[in-house]
Amino acid sequence: MNMNLPFLAVLFLLSFVSPSFSVRCNPKDKEVLLQIKKDLGNPYHLASWDPNTDCCYWYVVKCDRKTNRINALTVFQANISGQIPAAVGDLPYLETLQFHHITNLTGTIQPTIAKLTNLKMLRLSFTNLTGPIPEFLSQLKNLTLLELNYSQLTGTIPPSLSQLPNVLAIHLDRNKLTGQIPESFGKFKGPNVPDLYLSHNSLTGKVPKSLGDLNFSTLDFSRNKLEGDVSFLFGKNKTIQIIDLSRNTLEFNLSKLEFPESLTSLDLNHNRIFGSLPQGLKDLELQYLNVSYNRLCGQIPQGGKLQSFDVYSYFHNKCLCGSPVPDCK
Repeated sequence: MNMNLPFLAVLFLLSFVSPSFSVRCNPKDKEVLLQIKKDLGNPYHLASWDPNTDCCYWYVVKCDRKTNRINALTVFQANISGQIPAAVGDLPYLETLQFHHITNLTGTIQPTIAKLTNLKMLRLSFTNLTGPIPEFLSQLKNLTLLELNYSQLTGTIPPSLSQLPNVLAIHLDRNKLTGQIPESFGKFKGPNVPDLYLSHNSLTGKVPKSLGDLNFSTLDFSRNKLEGDVSFLFGKNKTIQIIDLSRNTLEFNLSKLEFPESLTSLDLNHNRIFGSLPQGLKDLELQYLNVSYNRLCGQIPQGGKLQSFDVYSYFHNKCLCGSPVPDCK
């Protein structure tokens, strides 16, 4: 009988139950993480960040299996106060950086984030971050998601964000942004056209016509102070699926617009849109529709999904009539 078998069995078990038995953590990364913890005031949320254990097994961090370098820092719903530590920029292999749902997180977007050239996801949301959206974000060429919503950011939207070649979605909604939507947002450099979420700000002026040159899937410009004609965002050959332009001061004739078959959600409520509802609307597989509080007139096209929406989707227009609102006279 092989007397070494029990010992080997114990070794095998230890490799599973004791992470520190086989150390993966890069010493430089551990040092940076401990500095981050210190800068955040040693919060209870990071209690597992014990210098005597392997940092690859700490809470809200992740190590790449090949390089053993920290590639994700995802702090969320934490009772943490203070600013984003400058040390986050010293995690060179970071692909995901998240500070989410931390209402006591203050200050500006940390400039050292510019060093994180491998970053694919930047999520700084539901915070009290202030100041402008920094220009340096356009240097993060690997970004696929930029999420800076539900904060207190001010100033204008940097036109340079259109230089992000791989971005799939940009969330800047629910801040205090001012100025116009950049003309460059109709000229994104990458192969993909990103979803744009700019709602609940104080954006003004006209939507740039350049946006009509791209095939967006989702546009949410609701609850701003936008004006003018945006009919160029629509068309039979577009790929738009969700468009929310509600609660602006947009003014254009809806009558002759054509809509793509892809459209599933259309919200135009609380604008100054006039004309009638196009017959083409009844041919769409709409899941949501709201054209209330405009200046529309004429009979609601009969058929398709249009009668499945309640009166609140249509009411408070100049003279819309027919089911589900009162009959035409």
